[in-house]
Amino acid sequence: MKAYSVVSNFCVASILFLALFLGSCSTTKYLADNQQIVRGVTIEGVDKEFSERAHLYVHRDIMPNSRVNLALYNLFNTKNGKYRTDRIKPIGEPPNLLDSALVEISRREIEKFLFDKGFFKAEVKHDVVIKDKKAYITFTAQPGQSFKINKFSYSIPDSAVRNLYVQNRPSFTTITEGTRYDGDSLRHESTQIFNLLQNNGYYDYKAQYVKFAVDTHLYAGAADILMTLDNPVNQPGHKVYRLNNTSMRIRSSNDKMSGTPDSTVIDSQFIFSDYSHRFDAPDIYRYNYLKKGEKYSIDKKNLTYDRLFDLNVFKTLKIDYVKTSDSVSLDASIDATPMKRLSNRVEGEYTFNSGSSGFNVANTYTNRNVFGGAEQLDFRVRYGLLFNSDIKGNLIERIFNRDIQFGINLTFPRLLVPFNTSRLGKNGVPHTTISSSLQIFDQLNAFQSRLFINSLTYNWIETRSKLHSFTPINIEYRKGILSEDFQQSLKEQGSILYIRTNNRQYFNLGSLYAFTLNASKLLTYNNFVYFRTSNDIAGNTLSLIAKAFKDDGTFLGLRYLQYAKSEADVRAYRTLGGERQFVARINPGVVYAYGNSDGEELPFEKNFYAGGSTGIRAWQARTLGPGNYNREVLGNDTLRRNLTNLDQFGELKLEGNLEYRFKILNNFFGSKLKGATFTDFGNVWRIRKFESNLNGEFLLKEFFNQIAIGTGFGLRFDVEYFIFRFDVGVKVKDPQFRGSDQWVIKKFFDKEFKAEYKRTHSPDNYRFLQYNFGIGMPF
Repeated sequence: MKAYSVVSNFCVASILFLALFLGSCSTTKYLADNQQIVRGVTIEGVDKEFSERAHLYVHRDIMPNSRVNLALYNLFNTKNGKYRTDRIKPIGEPPNLLDSALVEISRREIEKFLFDKGFFKAEVKHDVVIKDKKAYITFTAQPGQSFKINKFSYSIPDSAVRNLYVQNRPSFTTITEGTRYDGDSLRHESTQIFNLLQNNGYYDYKAQYVKFAVDTHLYAGAADILMTLDNPVNQPGHKVYRLNNTSMRIRSSNDKMSGTPDSTVIDSQFIFSDYSHRFDAPDIYRYNYLKKGEKYSIDKKNLTYDRLFDLNVFKTLKIDYVKTSDSVSLDASIDATPMKRLSNRVEGEYTFNSGSSGFNVANTYTNRNVFGGAEQLDFRVRYGLLFNSDIKGNLIERIFNRDIQFGINLTFPRLLVPFNTSRLGKNGVPHTTISSSLQIFDQLNAFQSRLFINSLTYNWIETRSKLHSFTPINIEYRKGILSEDFQQSLKEQGSILYIRTNNRQYFNLGSLYAFTLNASKLLTYNNFVYFRTSNDIAGNTLSLIAKAFKDDGTFLGLRYLQYAKSEADVRAYRTLGGERQFVARINPGVVYAYGNSDGEELPFEKNFYAGGSTGIRAWQARTLGPGNYNREVLGNDTLRRNLTNLDQFGELKLEGNLEYRFKILNNFFGSKLKGATFTDFGNVWRIRKFESNLNGEFLLKEFFNQIAIGTGFGLRFDVEYFIFRFDVGVKVKDPQFRGSDQWVIKKFFDKEFKAEYKRTHSPDNYRFLQYNFGIGMPF
């Protein structure tokens, strides 16, 4: 407890220090007399359509600094009231000082940008205002008249190339007569021509063969554009190549080619040599799109590379072409080095506050290429413990609950279905996963659960941004047992709800479907919207079977569930320049029991909970809600302790997050150090009123009063392959209280508030701070 108090006080002090540090630091006092720091850059006279891009042409060394990065630089690189000139530490970023040469360069670049957008007479001037060693730069543009395209023409000596261009130009061109001249349109035209020819056999074609000439008619407000697509030097035209044979060499995992390889030839065109002796040629050939007799295509080359890489068994891949003796054919060569067949990955997460703490550690063993066709076998073990400091005894005796999970997945890089699905492979490798898992959960003197799940899942990619997952068969067996003493205590308290939701066993057969949009963009700094929905429907098939056999709501003697559950995750990502990003997220969900489960409570794990390291981070998982529910109504200490993490759930869920992410240091002990500030909000609710969850039902008129709000900050240590994360969440508004008392942040230092809460909620303590350690981003 003493050590924990030190940690808690340290974190509080860190928050206060950071606020003071960022709010009070002054940079100008470190500057020499002839130096000025740039505090603002403004561009005037440019339409909103171009204003944001125009700022990109201002030299980065005269853009205003990030306050955080500058403050860090000042902290470590100043001495005796001045900036250091030696032994400078690479922390933060130095002040961006006014530099007249860079101002002039920026002015010319903005002028060039406007010229490229059709403002051929554009002029840009600059003005600098200096006040108290702070410089404010203003660029004022006089764009003048925008020039329109009067006529577009082309000259292509090669008739075959000309015909190909004429046939396909309407599908890609953005150059239209009568519209404003735009250099981006010309570059787009050149890129599209390159792709067109490279996908129609023109292996030797280079982008430099296209040139544009612009005639502005003596600045009459219109421009004629002539595009020329030249032939190769001293050649009568461009040559079309077709593919001949394709050879694939697979090295051993140590990048060697020694000994005698496993060799075979497929379709008299695919020459397969495997020095690793691990792969089955037909399964690899499935994702080779380089077919003999077809025209050379750069898209087919990239598609083959992507699909082979997506198999997740090769660490390097290289595709080359060699011209054959007839000078019109190409032999393709694929050189691959496999990953190690066996691997092991350890993951962990630790959460704590002064009342309870816990950890989860997981180990995943992976065997790639089990049967020679890039199949993957994963065996995962996860072990979690939650400790309660209010329980007397040594560390082992303070274990409050234990969670052990075993899982095994066998994944095939294809859809195991009785019909042809080869078309789906062009957008991404589809997968069939057969999985089985067992969960063993025990809570001290209260509850035991055994959950066994088997499923068959198909995953496929519609486009690069659209992913589908369909589980037609999901079989569950669950057995939950409440201890006899605990059951008796619940009956005496009138809390029959928890007996119905937990002390039961059932058999379940259902199907699941999930759709994900833009998952491939999550590690980028683009502007995009991420969307995921998951849907779970169970019991309908068993209901039909039970009715056919006139059963009484059981299957093989076990009660079965009938319900529908749906959840969505919608996020908007907005880049703020550099490695700065703003993320807004909303995560609603609903579960509804019907049919055989109508009027009954669904088992605990089928409901939603709030809080946790990926939700509302100021609350530990399963310690928030539902609605305005306050655990004071449970009446005694023993019942509260035994119901910990079992009584706060709901059929409705709404969580939201606002997070600002930014880079702090480029190199922090070998990793990038990034920071985040966030605000989380939301709750879970019961659909109907229950005495056991008093005030836990959803009421529209009480919606805001039932919303929890937390805030906080975090650090992310970004190494090459994963991210370590540390978040501190602070409770701001707590819906278990009423009226203005919900704004608990004002009682952050109120010891009497905490003492009163301890008296009325024992053994629960009120914790304003929640600490979360984890691997990966929270969302």
